[in-house]
Parts: sequence; structure tokens; C-alpha cells
Amino acid sequence: MNTATVRIPEDKRDILRIIASIEKRDIGKILTDLIDEYIESHRETLDLLSKPEWVDVIGQGKEEVSKGIKGKGLHETV
Repeated sequence: MNTATVRIPEDKRDILRIIASIEKRDIGKILTDLIDEYIESHRETLDLLSKPEWVDVIGQGKEEVSKGIKGKGLHETV
């Protein structure tokens, strides 16, 4: 696994160290878990955006909303 350097503001780093100490966990493991949660929370969006037909549908929907048109539910598209 490759590594990356992350800059964390000192106050947040200090709090993270305290939490890691209390939980008896490695800070790197905590950060990895947080990154995994963040990626998972965005996975559905990434899946949709990887399909060109959905990108078009989303673009049309955004345009309709900006024009004040109600739009459609997901079950009504593609």
C-alpha cells in the first residue's frame, strides 16, 4: 500500500490523538476508516455518474429545476 501525507490543523490533530489514545487505536487506522466511510457514502453518486445516460438525465433534471419545472422521480427516467 502506498502512503500519503495529510496535513491536519494542530487543534484537530491534538483532539484526534486524545481520541486515539482513549480508544487505544492507531491514528492511521482511524483516518483509513473515515476515508472508507466517506468513499462509501459517495459510491452511489459515483456509480450514477459513471453511466453517460444518467449524466444526461441528471443534466436535464437540473435544467428543468432551474426553469421551475417540477422534474421527475428516478423511477420515471432511463
